Amino acid sequence: MSLIGDLMNALQILPGVGSKTAQRLTFHLLQKDKQGGKHLAETLLDAIENIVECQYCRTLTEHAVCKICSNTSRSFAQVCVVETPADIIQIEQATDFKGRYFVLHGKLSPIDGVGPKELKLDKLVEILENCEELIIATGSTVEGETTAQYLSHLAEKGGIKATRLAHGVPLGGDLEYIDNSTLAHAFVSRTQL
Repeated sequence: MSLIGDLMNALQILPGVGSKTAQRLTFHLLQKDKQGGKHLAETLLDAIENIVECQYCRTLTEHAVCKICSNTSRSFAQVCVVETPADIIQIEQATDFKGRYFVLHGKLSPIDGVGPKELKLDKLVEILENCEELIIATGSTVEGETTAQYLSHLAEKGGIKATRLAHGVPLGGDLEYIDNSTLAHAFVSRTQL
C-alpha cells in the first residue's frame, strides 16, 4: 500500500472519520498544510508519550497529579464519577462544582468483558472513605444506568449519600454532547438514588 493509503487508513481510527473524510484530510495536509501536518504529528507523538492518568482521579494529565486533584481548595466531601475525561471538561464549563472527580474510562458491560476490576472501582472505594456524597454522572445508556446502580450500591455499603444527575440529560445521551445549560440544570437538580 502507498503512503497516501496508509495515511488515509491511519486517520480512520478517529471517531467519525470514514474513508471520504480521511481522504479529504489526507489531501488537505499533503497539498495545503504540510507544516500543519508536521506540527500535528509531533504534537500527537508528544501527547502519546507524555500524557498519563492522574494517580488519584484517573483523568488524563501531563503530571502525576492533575490540576484539579492538586488544587487544595477543592473538597474531598463530594466525588463526581464520570465515564471519560471529556465529561470533566463539560461539568467544569457548565457548573461551579468544587469537589473531586473519578474517571471510569468506560462503563460496566459484561458482554464486552468490562467489570468492576477493569474500571478500577477498588480505587474508587478507597477515595470514598473520605467522602460524604458520591455524584454519579454516567450517561443514560443501558450500560450507564447499570454502572450508576452498581456505584450507588458501593456508596450505600460505605454509608455515603449517592446522587445521580437529574432531568435534562436525554436518554441514550453522553455528557460530551450535551449543551452547557442542559448539563448545568441536570447537575443542580440531581437526585439521591
